[in-house]
Amino acid sequence: MAQTKHANGDQSYLYLGLAGETGRGLIVHHGIFRMAEGSGEWQALTRGLPEAPAVRALAVHPRLSKVVYAGTQAGLYRSIDRGDHWEKVDMPDHGLPVWSILFHPHDPNVILVGTENCEIYRSDDAGENWARLPVSVRFPDITTAPGANPAKRVLMLDASASEPDVIYGAIEVGGTIRSVDGGKHWENLSHGQYVNDDMVDMHGVLASRWRPGTVFGIARAGMWKSLDEGDHWSHVALEPMNPKGHIYCRDIREVPGNPRHLWVAAGAGFQSDAGALLHSRDGGDSWTRVEIGAPVPHTMFKIAFDERRPQCMSCATNGGEVWTSTDAGETWAALPSPPGGTQVYSLARG
Repeated sequence: MAQTKHANGDQSYLYLGLAGETGRGLIVHHGIFRMAEGSGEWQALTRGLPEAPAVRALAVHPRLSKVVYAGTQAGLYRSIDRGDHWEKVDMPDHGLPVWSILFHPHDPNVILVGTENCEIYRSDDAGENWARLPVSVRFPDITTAPGANPAKRVLMLDASASEPDVIYGAIEVGGTIRSVDGGKHWENLSHGQYVNDDMVDMHGVLASRWRPGTVFGIARAGMWKSLDEGDHWSHVALEPMNPKGHIYCRDIREVPGNPRHLWVAAGAGFQSDAGALLHSRDGGDSWTRVEIGAPVPHTMFKIAFDERRPQCMSCATNGGEVWTSTDAGETWAALPSPPGGTQVYSLARG
């Protein structure tokens, strides 16, 4: 397989982060790895990172592919040379694990970072200065259950491209939150995101670029859809994969530049022997399960696109399997599992 370069000559890379849950006594794998497109070999990235980094979030700048952010157990790190060197980002985050990173779709100089304990940080100047947003929402009792994660983790962030001040967060365990003033105030949208005695355990949120006002939420109990910016939700009927009649959805992404196409990483449960990749060609009205040429033996966990070459995409399970496609998901090639661990928690391309 020949190595692929962008039109401007830049090499294209796939970045992968290993991690695990943050509860006491749980197994956590470590490391950030990089693979040049077409090389088939993983390279460990270590310079400037904390020892044994547990990486739960990765993001490549949508316009400057040399700039990469990584969320670790010790806060946010940034590289300006595609991961060769890293530096700690000076944020007032008191060292909380980072779970999500978002370049605002309206202006990539605006960066949002979500951590444990339901904290969100915002930079308006490309990451030079940061402010902690006042996220103070109450979650209904229905969002908790015996054995539930004690921390409210901001697992995913998204924002409206047409209304820049409208921002969403997916909270594990808790629900969906929304701000309509750029993060100064927040409200809980968990009502309507509950079925069959499952916790409101949200894993992702996506504000449609194709249909402004339409929002998708994904969770341990499937998918929800709102047509009014999250005020009301309806449960989306998807092919079930577990005895509860649900499908566990972990990641949701729009195709850059073609937001009518949506992809979801899913499986039978948080840890399972059955994973799935779902694709919608009509903005989320209908969904089909994608065959990638081989069984998916673990829950599909992450999806990543190259912003400048959106036909190039990758996906990974939390069991260490990785696939990549260079034709918008029509055909797939298996990649080697990352060295040193199998718990893939983050994926990015650029």
